[in-house]
Amino acid sequence: MASGPHMTAPICLVENNNMQLSVSQTAIQILERISQPVVVVAIVGLYRTGKSYLMNRLAGQNRGFPLGSTVQSKTKGIWIWCVPHPCKPNHTLVLLDTEGLGDVEKGDPKNDSWIFALAVLLCSTFVYNSMGTINHQALEQLHYVTELTELIRAKSSPEKDGTQDSTEFVSFFPDFIWAVRDFTLELKLNDHPITEDEYLENALKLIPGNNSRIQASNLPRECIRHFFPKRKCFVFDRPVNETKLLANIENIPEHQLDPKFLTHANNFCSYILTQARTKTLREGVTITGNRLKTLVVTYVNTINTGAVPCLENAVTTLSQLENSEAVQKAANHYSEQMSQRLALPTDTLQELLDVHADCEREALGVFMKHSFKDDKQEFQKTLVVMFIKDKKEHFLQQNEEASLKYCQSRLDEMSQVLRESISAGTFSVPGGYKLYREAKESIEWKYSQVPRKGVKANEVLQSFLQSQASIEKSIWQADKALTDGEKAIAEERLSKEAAEREQEMLKQKLLEQQQQMEAQQRSLQENLVHLEEKMKKERENLIKEQNMILEHKLKVQRDLLNEGFRKKSEEMNEEIKQLKSRVEATKNNDTPWFSQVLEKFGNEILSIFTSPFRMLDNIVCGVNSLLKKN
Repeated sequence: MASGPHMTAPICLVENNNMQLSVSQTAIQILERISQPVVVVAIVGLYRTGKSYLMNRLAGQNRGFPLGSTVQSKTKGIWIWCVPHPCKPNHTLVLLDTEGLGDVEKGDPKNDSWIFALAVLLCSTFVYNSMGTINHQALEQLHYVTELTELIRAKSSPEKDGTQDSTEFVSFFPDFIWAVRDFTLELKLNDHPITEDEYLENALKLIPGNNSRIQASNLPRECIRHFFPKRKCFVFDRPVNETKLLANIENIPEHQLDPKFLTHANNFCSYILTQARTKTLREGVTITGNRLKTLVVTYVNTINTGAVPCLENAVTTLSQLENSEAVQKAANHYSEQMSQRLALPTDTLQELLDVHADCEREALGVFMKHSFKDDKQEFQKTLVVMFIKDKKEHFLQQNEEASLKYCQSRLDEMSQVLRESISAGTFSVPGGYKLYREAKESIEWKYSQVPRKGVKANEVLQSFLQSQASIEKSIWQADKALTDGEKAIAEERLSKEAAEREQEMLKQKLLEQQQQMEAQQRSLQENLVHLEEKMKKERENLIKEQNMILEHKLKVQRDLLNEGFRKKSEEMNEEIKQLKSRVEATKNNDTPWFSQVLEKFGNEILSIFTSPFRMLDNIVCGVNSLLKKN
């Protein structure tokens, strides 16, 4: 069962000492215990603009994230608060409050850019908090968004001009919300009422002109429009009119707050709690608290080395960890279920193989559920070959040992009287051979009536009969009541019985090997079925993602054309053409791609599965040879 958070207050996630970022181990330990999917909301903005107050309201609390009441920034680095999501069952709401941008006390302004980039990388909803209005100055203060192409990489080997890399941003960037605080204007455009969202989109329209000042002013507008497909705006009245009360706003009862502010704040919280999406990576990979932990550590470590955080590398790191854990979870499930469902010894080998097939099918399901981007199927092969195959052999051995021990014990009990009679010379008399045969056949009959002897039942019996062969020969040779002709017949019978025992043993071994081969074939088919389902789902997610990027780029192009920026619109033609080609290539490569991967995986697994059965031809030849002799 997925586990959720138990945080009563926020703690620091990423510490910032102006020289180097570091991740709090306490926060890491909290995140790694959260196996639920997470909805991650991050807020950024200039310091002393009320970011923390909004985040506390999202958490359903008046207090939590520290609120600054002086000119000094209270929040340093990135703080985290994980709470059960109030609207999404079995989800965790992760709130990230970042230190104020533009703090004059910072030694290195580059830290602001990294905090901004980290917030974008980690969240699924990105809230930019500003004061007053969305004007030229507000957009200039959002220059951090223009630096994202230099601070974030989508792929480890992007195009030289970075175009393809920035195009990929759409696939994993969060939803964008602009929260405008202390808004005093009327929401009107050309004397007509407009919505908050229309206010934002109008503010993001490009300014006509080609001089450097206008181009610099348009750059943050273009970046927001290009990188964030889903945008939303909220405006807030001042919470209270008295400035002194603002310094202690967390202690002000709600009935003393401005009603308009309360309405706006409630609308903001309601939208985020109902509409903010679960954090995902490329191709629909859902992020849990534990996975978020890996992302945080990977990104911060990369930044500290002086490199640029790369989503593809982070996903690779995450998939290596997750897939290793998925293998272990699947292997543990297989072992636990086999132990619970098997009553050793099983009556037949097929009984064990049937249970194995069910448990392996379930284990593969567990692996597929928890794994992702196992592109070369290395982890699936590890699960099947190194874990399930070995564990299956272990259960087979245990089953044989249990059967051997049980059968031997029962046969020893039944033959006790026979052994004592032989020692006492009971059969060393005229007619003793007949008495011995009757006693031996009685033991065979009683043994045949014992239920659930298991896979070694016949082998133990044949071993017992073989051990009696020399004793039986001595008895009939010494039996003076037998004629020479009867002794010859008895000798021939003993020779034939020995041959039949050997033949029976070889036939049983052949049957078991055939059952094992059939079980391996079923296992291979089961693996291929699970792999094909997984690949189809991943391919569908990839096509969905590519179509989303394409649709967004087409919308941006249409908007540019409608706003009169024909040249900028035409400049996107090549980018859109490449996107269309990628979508078509993904769609058209369906059959060959699947076939090649499945065939390669199948051949590799089959070669490992069939290697123990190469002796099968020798067994068949041995059986045929015996059949000809007899």
